[in-house]
This record gives sequence, C-alpha cells and structure tokens, in this order.
Amino acid sequence: MKLFARPFFWLIVAVTLLYALLPTLGQNVTLRETLVLSAIYIILAANLNLMIGYTGYVNFGSIVFFGLGGYLTLWLVGGHHWGLYPAVLLAGAVTSLLAFLLGIGVLRLRGAYFALATIGINEAVKDFVANFDPWGGAEGIFLPFTAFKAMGGPGKALWTVYLLIVLVMGLSLLVAYLVKRSKFGLGLFAIREDEDAAMVLGVKAPLFKTLVYSLSAFLPAVAGGLYFFKNGSIIPDEAFNLHLSIEAIVMVMLGGQGTVTGAAVGAALYERLRGLLLTIPGLSNFHLVIAGVLLLLIILFAPGGLMGWLYRAWPRLRRVLE
Repeated sequence: MKLFARPFFWLIVAVTLLYALLPTLGQNVTLRETLVLSAIYIILAANLNLMIGYTGYVNFGSIVFFGLGGYLTLWLVGGHHWGLYPAVLLAGAVTSLLAFLLGIGVLRLRGAYFALATIGINEAVKDFVANFDPWGGAEGIFLPFTAFKAMGGPGKALWTVYLLIVLVMGLSLLVAYLVKRSKFGLGLFAIREDEDAAMVLGVKAPLFKTLVYSLSAFLPAVAGGLYFFKNGSIIPDEAFNLHLSIEAIVMVMLGGQGTVTGAAVGAALYERLRGLLLTIPGLSNFHLVIAGVLLLLIILFAPGGLMGWLYRAWPRLRRVLE
C-alpha cells in the first residue's frame, strides 16, 4: 500500500498511459511508430541504468539481451508455432538465466576489463548466431503472415504489440524505482561507491551484482521479442548492434545515471535528437559521432546529467522525482 501512496508511482502510471493513449485516440500510425522507438529506448536505458547508475558497472554489450530475446521469440513463434505471449516470456526467462550464468564469471572483472568483456560477449553471440543454421544464419528469421493471424491480422497485431511494448516500458521504470527504494538497491549503491568497503560491511557483492545483471536482461529481452515480432524479421546485425548499446549509455548519462527519471528523460530526448539528425542532410551519417561528443561533454562538464542540474537548481524536486 505504501507504493500507491508515493507520487512517483503515479507519475510512472501517468506516463505509461500517455504513451498508450496518444496514438490510439486517432489511430495515428506515424505517432505510434515514433513512440514505439522512444519506448524501446526508455526500456534499454532504464535497465542499463541498473548496472551503470546503481552498481557502477558500465555494460557496453547490453544490447545482447535485446537481440537474444528477439531471436528466441521469433524462433518459437515462427518455427514452433508458439503464441506471442508465452514466447516472449520464455525468451525473457531464458535470456535472464543466461545473463545470470554469464554474470557469475564476467562480474569478477571490474572497470575497463568488465566493459571490454561485455563487448566481447555481444560480438561472440552475434558471430555465433550468424553461423547458427536453426536461426537462419546470416539471413536471420522471417515470420510468415500466418504468425499474425492469431492476433487478428497484421494491422491489429501492430497495435497490440505497441501497447505491450508500452507496458514493458512502464514495468521497466517501476522495477528501477522499486530496486532503488529497496535494501537490495542500497547494497547496489554501496557497491558503486566502494565495492570492497561494501563487502566488509556485509554486502554480498558477487551475488548482488549477478542478480542485478540478470534482472537487467529480462525486460529488454521481452522488449526485443515484441519489437522484432512487430518487424516480422530479425538479422544478426540489427539484433546485436553495438552502436545501440553505446547510444543507451549516452541516454543514461544524458538524463542522469542512478535516477529513474533521468534514464527515461535521457532516452526520450536522445530519440528526438537522433530523429532530428537523421532528417538533416549531411548529418544523417554522423549521429553516432555527435552522440560520442555529447557523452564526452556530459562526463567532463555535467556528470550528474540533466537530473543532477535540476536537483541543484531545485532541491525540492528530489522529493518528487526519483
């Protein structure tokens, strides 16, 4: 009941409902496609923030969860005739389990060594999938139109999947908020500040890190399954695009690492900035360069991101915005 009494919970609900209702009121397909990308970015940033902002571990390969969820879902739906709902849930669970097993080993590393290892994991999985014949190898997986029949055809399926992605976005923000407010979250923040001191004080750092690494994989995997089902196809280069991992880091840093609001605002702002750059002749191929420069400027001059600046300007905002 305490959760329902907190203003930030209702802010998450309001944002989720706003995303769900805006394009459906007028059946605005253009707005739907814009918001679905924004929602995907928020999901990726909010879950990556569990590692970067809460734990202090920079995961450069977080997109691997998104891609694995997409491949598992399309393989189950297209190759084994599963329904979408059980397929995405199983894909999320399997990806989360794989992340837990990987985390046992890779989270023994710290700093740059961990960051490099996560890049290696993403590239290794990408190469494996590109040569894995049951998943179509380099050509990927393409869904037949009959896969959308159970959802009333492609048109209705697109709207249903959009609403499901928005729901996953809301759940991502809620999970990030609940973790931040929990004893588990306090342990993660202690690890971020000084891992050795946290262990001396009784924080089970290896377990906490592995659990949050696994948790940060589940909802992105579900979102990946929904997103690629919506597209009707998946290929390795799109599923494991390292550039998107780097952009997710920019989103977290832009909004403010360690804050739930920051991850969401940073993702939404970056999606608008990226969309603007892609429509300007001469700049469409340089949005990643601009993202890199933006990340450098944030680290040098505004390490707290947008939320850090807002908290300094209006300290009372800390009571409302997490």
